[in-house]
Amino acid sequence: METQKRLGHLLLFSFLFFKIVIQYFVVNPVYELQRDEYLHLDQAKHLAWGYHSVPPVSSWISWIILQFGNSHFWVKFFPSLFGALTILIVWKTIESLRGNLFACILAATALLFSVLVRINILYQPNSLDILCWTFSYYTIIRFIQTNDKKWLYWLAVGLAFGFLNKYNIAFCLLGVLPALALSVHRKLYFNKHLYFASLLALLLISPNLLWQYQNGFPVFAHMKELEETQLVHVSRMSFLKEQIFFFIGSISILVAAFVSFFTYTPFRPYRFLFWAFVFSIGIFVFLKAKAYYAIGLYPIFFAFGSIYVSHLLNNGWKFYLRYALVAIILFFFYVMLEISLPIYTPEKYVRDAEQKLPFSEHTWEDGKKYPISQDFADMLGWKELAHKVDSIYASLPEKEGVLILCDNYGQAGAINYYTKIDGLKVDAFNTDYDKWVNLDRQINTVIRIKTAKNLNSTRDLTLFSKITTVGKLENPFSRENGTRLILLEQPKIDLAALLREERAKGNLQ
Repeated sequence: METQKRLGHLLLFSFLFFKIVIQYFVVNPVYELQRDEYLHLDQAKHLAWGYHSVPPVSSWISWIILQFGNSHFWVKFFPSLFGALTILIVWKTIESLRGNLFACILAATALLFSVLVRINILYQPNSLDILCWTFSYYTIIRFIQTNDKKWLYWLAVGLAFGFLNKYNIAFCLLGVLPALALSVHRKLYFNKHLYFASLLALLLISPNLLWQYQNGFPVFAHMKELEETQLVHVSRMSFLKEQIFFFIGSISILVAAFVSFFTYTPFRPYRFLFWAFVFSIGIFVFLKAKAYYAIGLYPIFFAFGSIYVSHLLNNGWKFYLRYALVAIILFFFYVMLEISLPIYTPEKYVRDAEQKLPFSEHTWEDGKKYPISQDFADMLGWKELAHKVDSIYASLPEKEGVLILCDNYGQAGAINYYTKIDGLKVDAFNTDYDKWVNLDRQINTVIRIKTAKNLNSTRDLTLFSKITTVGKLENPFSRENGTRLILLEQPKIDLAALLREERAKGNLQ
């Protein structure tokens, strides 16, 4: 028994270590950071209890990354770590359910070689969001097993931290609450510690709620913006189809989990999790959410599915089907490597699309088809842009009164990240940058970075007497391809005063 326990610890450590390491090898070096990552990294320099698009936890992690040197290694480390911790919690869930070592290995393998690899390559709130969903389910399971009130307080901490990371975790709670009410565990609603824990959660998230109130609840403006620009292109059927592909290699384990709640006696106390899944998925479908919003639902079910599969394939010829399950997981992971991870150069993906190979077309958030994934296109061209801005800035005879103004947060964040000039700061008039730009100064020169789609907008150009196009982004695979760099000199008015007035009216853009 002691030997098996040591073996279990060794295998668990091996899975966690490999999970972190593999994330560094599934991205071709030709790719840079993704546009959202630059925004999150810049938030470390402007700590607050909330931002236009996300709650504050990303900024806290970014601050830690900044203290470690802001290197590419640490940017990629944290999403990798959160993926590893998700596997750890599922492993511990199996142990709490008295599953054997094979069940632990099967679940860990299924999660290791799954869509989590794709999610965990990007420094975004999604990796931590999935971890918080999994941890929240785990605390409920542990409370049911032990009736120990401490797990209700851990649930409060998990939900609150998840809320401060990404508001998406509210859909976890919206699924669990009615599921528990309809189950044998409805007596939980008469437990005073549930309400004390709720107060704790409310206390923990209150600074962000206060920030939202003080800033006019930008979360609603962000949701409206998403609905108008991205979710409008999302169909409910596509949402459901994509759910199948997230864990396609291990979908049999998920099916086994759902079946086990109705056929396997030891799991009947946890049947409410199935209904929690149904309620959460139903809300996502109704709201036409992006498919990946629901990924946090799945990891905990691998604990139940793996145990049930282990029980079904415990002897005779069925025993050898265990190896077949692992082989299927590895096969589909190989397929995922080929079609959904940035292991190849952009040129290869474009050639595949020209040959009309399967899965070679990618739908972007605008609903149109492209030969390369939007995320991959968002990981190209940034160093080129930063280098050109550095060159233009260095060529200016006078550095005082220079405003470097971008069209979007990706441009601003990337230049701030890759610039080689000490003290150079780049701004934009959208997302969170509109609050960070310093307008209490004289502005004599503007280095304007305009996307190809925005070149027809000339309002800002009319404010200057001298206008010179000084550069262009030329990476054909970048989403920013065609972005122009324009030098604006000799302003016709007091530009800073005009911009301060526009910001006061809420029209800064």
